[in-house]
Amino acid sequence: MNDISKQNIEALIKLQEAETQIVRLKAVLEKVKKKRGELSAKLKLFGNALEEKKENLSTAVMNCKDSEREIQIVDDRIIKSNETLRMVKTQKEYQVLLREVDDNKKRKDVFETELLEYFDVKEEIQESVQESEKEYNLLKEQIETEQKDIEKKSTDDRELLEEYLTQQNEIGKNLDSSLMTQFAKISKMNQGLAVVNVKNEICMGCFMNIPPQLYIEVQRGNSLILCPQCSRILYHIDVESV
Repeated sequence: MNDISKQNIEALIKLQEAETQIVRLKAVLEKVKKKRGELSAKLKLFGNALEEKKENLSTAVMNCKDSEREIQIVDDRIIKSNETLRMVKTQKEYQVLLREVDDNKKRKDVFETELLEYFDVKEEIQESVQESEKEYNLLKEQIETEQKDIEKKSTDDRELLEEYLTQQNEIGKNLDSSLMTQFAKISKMNQGLAVVNVKNEICMGCFMNIPPQLYIEVQRGNSLILCPQCSRILYHIDVESV
């Protein structure tokens, strides 16, 4: 129990009022930050899904081109074989080339069937990409609007936070450094609540009873008294004088 002036008690009370607002505003701004992060993550997730669809579309387009190229190669072989057929002199050569033409025609049929399947897949993915792009652009616009609204609302809170931080700093200049250190330590231990009122012998920080003699000392207001249970700095306001 250390002697302390009533002015210092009053300063500690004001310091606590500022600290309470600082803790509240920091919590609000942290929620804002988290919300903005969630919105950005949501857009990124949707964007990644869209990119994956675009990659699938590129693969489908490439498959179509590969099939078309294979068909062209087989076509060229068929044409070449047909031209050679006109110039063969033996029946054996003729039969070999004829079989070659027939094999290539079968291969062409396979490639053409494959190409039709690839075209169907490509069109399906293309439609999905176009739809997803529309949804992505709409979502992006909505999220950007929401983030702007959030930013606008949080601007006042940031300005208010700066005011309370400045106020707390000014109060601290008139307090003994040891008191400031003790205040900061207790505040950190109790989620920003270091100085509390006592009503009817009850600490308003932990809501536990304090000894009658200690309550009397708190009422006198000339000593730095900590709650025996929660270690917060105690003060008393005389209701009749308020």
